[in-house]
Amino acid sequence: MRITEAARRLGMSPRMLRYREALGLLPPVREQGAHRRFGADELAAVAQGIELEKRFDISPAELAFALRVLSDPAVAVAVRDLGVRIGRIQAPRRALDFEKEKALRLLRTSAPGHTSKWS
Repeated sequence: MRITEAARRLGMSPRMLRYREALGLLPPVREQGAHRRFGADELAAVAQGIELEKRFDISPAELAFALRVLSDPAVAVAVRDLGVRIGRIQAPRRALDFEKEKALRLLRTSAPGHTSKWS
């Protein structure tokens, strides 16, 4: 089906459907002559995107950026770094930090005056 019919079935305007396409929220399927044709899979993908936007109260642009974060490692790293810097994401523990903490626990439990279960 053409974009006008697809938009009608999805309950939106053709302009909004083109906007979603520009954001990368539609599967990249075109027929010869550069006209987009919508089938059941394309309609289902758009409907899934709309459902996510409603469930998580986000805009189509925010959903498009989330997909970019998931698919572009450089963007994912930059967003993670920002999240750590502003305190929204906990910094990942490094293996060396884990070993240091483990050694400190062992030292504390073997300190003079401390009784362990093996004493």
